[in-house]
Amino acid sequence: MNIFKKIALSTAIIAAFATVSAPAFAAEEHGDKNAIVKAAAAGTIAKVEEALTIATGNGDKAAFIAAISDARQLQKEFRYEQTERLRQKLNDKLRAARESADSNNMSEAGNSVKEALVVLKEMKEIYDAAHK
Repeated sequence: MNIFKKIALSTAIIAAFATVSAPAFAAEEHGDKNAIVKAAAAGTIAKVEEALTIATGNGDKAAFIAAISDARQLQKEFRYEQTERLRQKLNDKLRAARESADSNNMSEAGNSVKEALVVLKEMKEIYDAAHK
C-alpha cells in the first residue's frame, strides 16, 4: 500500500509539472522570425555603411574595428538557407577588413568593406524576393 501511495504522488507531481511547463515553453517561442532576420539585415547594412564611412573618411581605427565587430555579430542573425554561402563570404570579407585595419592598411580595409556591402545587399535582395 505504501508503494501505491508513492506512485500516485509521483504521478500527481509529474502531471503538475507538465501542466505548468507546457505554457512556459510556448511563451519562449519568438514572435515573427522574419522580423528578427529583417532587423539583423538592416542593422548589418547600417554597421557596414558606417565602417565604410569611417574607412573613407577620417580612418579612425578603433571606431572602424568596433563597427566591423558589430556588423559581424549582427550578420549571425541574418540567417536564410538560400543565402548561407553569401553569408559566409560576407563574414570572410568583414574578417579581411578587420585584419587590414589591424595592420594599419585602411585603404585595403575600405575595399574589403565595399565588397562586403555588395554581398550584403545581394543577400538582402534574395531574402526580400522570397519573403514578399
